[in-house]
Amino acid sequence: MPFRKLREEVVRVNREIVRAGLVVLTWGNASAADRKAGVMAIKPSGVDYAQLTPEDIVVLALADGRVVAGKLRPSSDTPTHLHLYQQFAGIGGIVHTHSLRATAWAQAGRALPCLGTTHADHFHGTIPVARKLTRAEVAGAYELNTGVAIVDTFRKRKLDPLHVPGVLVPGHAPFAWGRTAQAALENAIVLEAVAGLAQDTLALAPKTPPLAAHLLDKHFLRKHGPGAYYGQK
Repeated sequence: MPFRKLREEVVRVNREIVRAGLVVLTWGNASAADRKAGVMAIKPSGVDYAQLTPEDIVVLALADGRVVAGKLRPSSDTPTHLHLYQQFAGIGGIVHTHSLRATAWAQAGRALPCLGTTHADHFHGTIPVARKLTRAEVAGAYELNTGVAIVDTFRKRKLDPLHVPGVLVPGHAPFAWGRTAQAALENAIVLEAVAGLAQDTLALAPKTPPLAAHLLDKHFLRKHGPGAYYGQK
């Protein structure tokens, strides 16, 4: 079977988003890229996670989205994933879910502020809301234009996608990513957790300010900066 290791990893991560409680029914998908091979692999559309096999996973060329392995129809969100891989060169995995609390923030069209160090350990500041799609973008290549809107938002705000590895698509749901599919999974889990924490915090204290910049920097950079010292070598 071509791209066995990549396809096995995509099966694993798709099952993990279910175990993590991020998915209802089949509302979510995970993908991974092999940049040396020039391909991405993604869950097929509408297939139950428990029934997924590596042979089911669809492999596409990163350059043009051409299917190079797999017989099933890829996820309807494939054009979004593909565009993110094409435009965010450092990422190797993407997770899209409709996890309940992060989706509530997306539906409210509210950026997710960094209120504490739990958030700062993984996201270097506010998790943004992507710009809204125009009527023409929705009527046209909707899923591709979702990716375009995400990339536009990060470029307009000069955000590093590896420092802020996630976004809220307004009226829709979150996307998270990382250097690997495993990192994307972890960032999706954290995004849902901090969405819940922020929701509860603002319910208790609606005027809670964002975390101080010096504390935000300390927590993020001690794990992800050039002089990172958190964890083991």
